[in-house]
Amino acid sequence: MRNVLLVGVLVSLLGCGQGDTLERISGPTMGSSYTVQYVRTPQGPAPEQVKREVEAILEGVDKRFSTYRSDSLTETFNRLPANSCQPMPADVLELVRVGEQLSQQSDGAFDLTVEPLLDLWGFGPQSRMEKVPSEQALASARQRVGHGHLRIVGEQLCKDAPVEVDFNSIAAGHAVDLLVERLQALGVADLLVEATGELKAVGRKPDGSHWKVAVELPRDDRQIAQQVLAVDGFGVSTSGDYRNYFEENGQRYSHTFDARLGRPVKHDLAAVTVFDRSTLMADGYSTLLLVLGPQQGWDFALKHQIAAVFVTRVADGFVSRSTPVFEQVIRQ
Repeated sequence: MRNVLLVGVLVSLLGCGQGDTLERISGPTMGSSYTVQYVRTPQGPAPEQVKREVEAILEGVDKRFSTYRSDSLTETFNRLPANSCQPMPADVLELVRVGEQLSQQSDGAFDLTVEPLLDLWGFGPQSRMEKVPSEQALASARQRVGHGHLRIVGEQLCKDAPVEVDFNSIAAGHAVDLLVERLQALGVADLLVEATGELKAVGRKPDGSHWKVAVELPRDDRQIAQQVLAVDGFGVSTSGDYRNYFEENGQRYSHTFDARLGRPVKHDLAAVTVFDRSTLMADGYSTLLLVLGPQQGWDFALKHQIAAVFVTRVADGFVSRSTPVFEQVIRQ
């Protein structure tokens, strides 16, 4: 899974009253972890039921989207040759459509089919070692990349080239949205859900205060909170390039790829945080903006009215700037 920059969730157990308590469950998921915090009311579901529901949803997401388990629907599709189709659940097809939207909006910079490139450079599930590939190997891998090789036919996902899909840039955000929707259906009104760093908060804590998240300042050695923000009704995603990288011959290569070039991006944008009502879209847009870089990403965010914070490297550290929509969101 791509690295994220959210330090975590700042919560308080003070002020609980009228039979409401703050419950917390957590565990492993998608190669990382999840945390669910919610206000339990006397009429609400028992913690044991919440945990069962949450883990069932996360297990289902892993079985559909994981690139690290050979029995997932995604990896089964990836092993198919060109000119093949495979029946897929509705949400897999939904994420393919979201990937197509993001690919078109970014002129192909964002692409769900970059797994062969990730493997080649040492960042993917089938990678052997981190290294700069030869031009010949790079040209060969690029023949197996391109969202245009995918198409949806009825309830099937088809491909006309041996492409491999990788949903890691949007699957966690999707999982968070599924969890929030399910818990709300169970009668949980106030909650904060986090999976692999993507999160969404709705409502308030038992004492009436907002859920709060800390956005991390990019550092290789330790975590430093840059901003602490109140969140209500928004998904939050942060993408960064400063932890998952390697160096060769004095050159730094991150795991953030521009699909149009077939290689890691070369710019000074270190991290992007996005707020969106859909955690799925926050997840996708944070990746897309990081791929585009400090200026193209900024222009894209302004054009598409995205609530985003950009953290850029400068000679003496980092500078950050936020879009007008982001400033509006945090003032709500």
